[in-house]
Amino acid sequence: MKVFKFGGASVQDIGRIENVAAIINSYQGEDLMIIVSAMGKTTNALEKVAETFFEHNKEQALQLFNVVKQQHTTIAKYLLVTHYNICYAQLNDFFTEVEWLLHDKPVREYDYYYDQIVCLGELLSTCIVSNYLNEAGIANTWLDVRDIVRTDDNFRDASIDWKRTKQAIDTAINFSTFPIYITQGFIGSTDENESTTLGREGSDYSAAIFANLLDAESLTIWKDVEGVMNADPKTFPEAQILKELSFDEVIEMAYYGAQVIHPKTIKPLQNKGIPLHVKCFLNPALPGTTIYKKQVKNLPPIFVVKQAQVLVHLHSQDFSFVGDEPLIALYKIFKDLKIKPNLIQTGAISLQLCMDGRKDKVEQLASAASAIFDVQVETGLELLTIRHYNDSAIDKMTKGKTILLSQKTTDTLQVLYRA
Repeated sequence: MKVFKFGGASVQDIGRIENVAAIINSYQGEDLMIIVSAMGKTTNALEKVAETFFEHNKEQALQLFNVVKQQHTTIAKYLLVTHYNICYAQLNDFFTEVEWLLHDKPVREYDYYYDQIVCLGELLSTCIVSNYLNEAGIANTWLDVRDIVRTDDNFRDASIDWKRTKQAIDTAINFSTFPIYITQGFIGSTDENESTTLGREGSDYSAAIFANLLDAESLTIWKDVEGVMNADPKTFPEAQILKELSFDEVIEMAYYGAQVIHPKTIKPLQNKGIPLHVKCFLNPALPGTTIYKKQVKNLPPIFVVKQAQVLVHLHSQDFSFVGDEPLIALYKIFKDLKIKPNLIQTGAISLQLCMDGRKDKVEQLASAASAIFDVQVETGLELLTIRHYNDSAIDKMTKGKTILLSQKTTDTLQVLYRA
């Protein structure tokens, strides 16, 4: 049994959905668990609906939501013939879930409403894809993942109840009866049947959860690139594909900010030794990248650039050493504000940290830390990480840059500079 995950770009229009069907059809005769993301930019559009609703602008929120409705009903109308009525009825049920909420007034925290609204994207896309596959002669069973993936109520970043999710999977899925299942990534639900999400771009993680609990032969993530590359090809035209990677390497890449695989995805696969394939849905014949337990040697330099970074300078107020107590207090601030610094360097009486330039988080950190330190903030920076660096790569990437902070280990170099 294999698990496939198709991202939003792979189902963003009629042609792409037909292409997904062709890929799945080429695996006819195999047991498949298929996870599908929201179409194209649907998640962004639904986020705007949630924000507008929470700002008590009900009419505008409904107008924005109507655009999402029209986009999906139009795709269903032009894609489907015999299954259109079935699909349209199911889509309307989902529309009603959100419209019922939008006609009310927000009385709970924003993250709750975010999850109730944004989860709709995956429900709509899988409804359309499932009906199209059935119409195309690829019999499949559609599942509402909210009936399967059980989580806590930490909205927007929910944690999985693995035991109860396993029980639900064992009850709902029987490949000897139905060989192909279609369900959603990114979402789950609480004991109170309230929708939750697993974190932005969490569909990869959803696919890994199913692969782990179903003891899958492999997980394949279908993307619009040839595979995992040693740099973002949009920034580095000379980027090259990495045909093989170890689980450890991908975890490191994700930790430093590479947008290849969701950071939570690897552990469920690594725990059971399930290989991960990253393949191109535009050209399925390409070999892609295989990620597994095997250690891969002689990798080229791998480049990760994070933009919109800030450098926070923290200086002891009385020129005393930055010892245990100030550091303990600082890390408590990180925990309370849910901040993960990208780089920290400690001196005798000062400390510097680089973090993502989210204005709200930077302001909250500066305010809280000012009780302990004198605080200065420098914005508009970039953080470069080079895995498996060499002198040539360092010279090329840092030439002419004003470097503010750097750290080097045996395998990894990080450099913060002015953009």
